[in-house]
Amino acid sequence: MDIQSKLHTVDWIVLSVTLLFIVGYGTYVTRKNRSVQDYIKGGNDTKWWTIGLSVMATQASAITFLSTPGQAFHSGMGFVQFYFGLPIAMVIICLVFIPIYHKLKVYTAYEFLEGRFDLKTRSLAAILFLIQRGLAAGITIFAPAIILSAVLGWDLLTLNIIIGVLVIIYTVSGGTKAVNVTQKQQMVIIFIGMCIAFFMIMSQLPADITFTKALEIAGASNKMEVIDFSFDLNNRYTVWTGVLGGTFLMLSYFGTDQSQVQRYLSGKSVRESQLGLIFNGLLKVPMQFFILLIGVMVFVFYQFNASPLNFNPTANEAIATSQYASEYQKLQDEHIEIENAKKLIFTDGFQKEEKNQIVSLNARDLELKNQAKEIIKKVDESSIEKIESNDKDYVFIYFILNNLPRGLIGLLLAVILSAAMSSTASELNALASTTAIDLYKRNVGEEKSELHYVKASKWFTLAWGILAILVASIANLFDNLIQLVNIIGSIFYGNVLGIFLLAFFVKYVKGNAVFIAALITQVVIIYVWYIDWLPYLWLNLLGCAIVMLLAMILQVFFKNDEKSIHEYNN
Repeated sequence: MDIQSKLHTVDWIVLSVTLLFIVGYGTYVTRKNRSVQDYIKGGNDTKWWTIGLSVMATQASAITFLSTPGQAFHSGMGFVQFYFGLPIAMVIICLVFIPIYHKLKVYTAYEFLEGRFDLKTRSLAAILFLIQRGLAAGITIFAPAIILSAVLGWDLLTLNIIIGVLVIIYTVSGGTKAVNVTQKQQMVIIFIGMCIAFFMIMSQLPADITFTKALEIAGASNKMEVIDFSFDLNNRYTVWTGVLGGTFLMLSYFGTDQSQVQRYLSGKSVRESQLGLIFNGLLKVPMQFFILLIGVMVFVFYQFNASPLNFNPTANEAIATSQYASEYQKLQDEHIEIENAKKLIFTDGFQKEEKNQIVSLNARDLELKNQAKEIIKKVDESSIEKIESNDKDYVFIYFILNNLPRGLIGLLLAVILSAAMSSTASELNALASTTAIDLYKRNVGEEKSELHYVKASKWFTLAWGILAILVASIANLFDNLIQLVNIIGSIFYGNVLGIFLLAFFVKYVKGNAVFIAALITQVVIIYVWYIDWLPYLWLNLLGCAIVMLLAMILQVFFKNDEKSIHEYNN
């Protein structure tokens, strides 16, 4: 059945009205920005709940609502450990970062670095941010484009342009305030949509399958293993990677990434900003747990209902017309046999002693899925267009399109697109602010008017929007999208965080030492990531430690050189 035919007129109305309201509302209420203060810091009148929702919406992109359920479907609840460091980071940022930023009245996080070190260190930190966030902005556009590509059958390039243009319209028009006010509406839509999705999944399970039984079924397939205390470095998600690596990643992201810093710099006061971040810290982990739980419940749903061997419809269509069709069909037939065997066990009343049998069936099914991926890769090699074999990002959207009633499909698509627009808007807003304030304004000799810098910020927003669309147009899925964004962040964030920690706490280190240490550290971290020596979350801790240690060592040498020169001159 053509996926497009699953969208009813009601779905189109819900989807269109939601998106047009967000764009129109954001453009209208912020149309009178006239100063840099208004455009970049939202007039400094934002309330704490707006800050909290805006911070959350910035992080919760479409990737969160696409990839996270798919992650849980395949690997279980363990991914939630990734967020264990977030509450710790929120407390540290509230106590250290926010008071300093507000006291200095900075427009960007990197402004602070020039006063503490020098212009080249400020510029380097800003450039590192621009590189990683510019790439991430492209991915946050690309993620929902995948959805609509499956829904509408449109090519990805057209979709990337449409999504990017929608975001550019109100972000260019209203700046930070437009981003903040629209994100409140977007988060309300997201919360409502995800709650409805959860209850719809539960309602479609067999009548005798309660929530408790559903958890037992998920547990039998090892999907409910939330906590892992092992020290295995090959395991990406453990308590230790979450608390240590996750804390450093979250400190870097919320404390030094302008896309987040700009959200709470718009606060009415230090207290409003702090309350906003604490609100985010208290709500974010439960929210991620709930989204993962939705993915686990989708897994339980497919223990009683037929599921494809691979959830990517494009891959299945390509195989159907290829020379590998019969080979793939054999795998599909065995997959169906395994599904029927598990369904029989669960329908008859699952007993704990049958867990080994379930584990064995799941292991064989995983082998079939991996064999299917190998076939898809063979088809991909002979295909003109890229065919993605990894289907984690398609699981949730497949369920939505095939199992939700009219109207709700449109609402869930609106949820995912709202998330994409909110996070992309924050990124473009921050990229433009950093470019305008840290690079353009600081390095242009003559002083310009307020209106000039507002116009410049708008032009930079447009330019970064176009660049993000270009990145989205050449992006390919990695392991899965949510991991790709976090990997990009982890390569750069630890280094930038180390620079800020040196600025805050190690007063004797000066600009030259930090600048050289940061350059060396970035090369080292990229190499460590390239050879795959550590799980990516540990790159945050490693980058932070290397830049701080190197800078302190280099400062000792620089100090000795200064003494030698002084003694020679005397």
